[in-house]
Amino acid sequence: MALSIAVTGTRSTGHHELTWYGDLFATYLGPFATEEARFYIGGAKGVDTLALRWIADHSSASITVVVPGTVAEQPDEARQAVDQYRGRITEVVELRAPELQSRAYHARNRYMVDRSGMVIGFPLEESESMSGTWQTLNYAAEQGKPRLIAPV
Repeated sequence: MALSIAVTGTRSTGHHELTWYGDLFATYLGPFATEEARFYIGGAKGVDTLALRWIADHSSASITVVVPGTVAEQPDEARQAVDQYRGRITEVVELRAPELQSRAYHARNRYMVDRSGMVIGFPLEESESMSGTWQTLNYAAEQGKPRLIAPV
């Protein structure tokens, strides 16, 4: 049975080396990164971009990138990753929100969770429970979906 997984996480990733994230993703994304799996990734900088790169480089799983507006509106780091891995990305969903405010990001997160069987979250270790990552994880819990949480 194919599993769809939403990945959510902090945009603040500069406090660890890239190899640390590679090991983290190998541990927590790796077991699910099968040929039958589909990952929904938010297309932002930070964990979203790092996870996109790791999944594209280390698996044959399907990848759907979901952005609240358009890819062109994403930060440089995120936009460049989407461009670099365009051949590995199965689908890019541009929700085309008229304004990129909290409401648009929450809609993007709900879109991913609604289409996933589980959510893997990488919140900032000291983050408050109202961060976008935690809101996504809490929405998944409200929907009765399993959550795997690995603080960074």
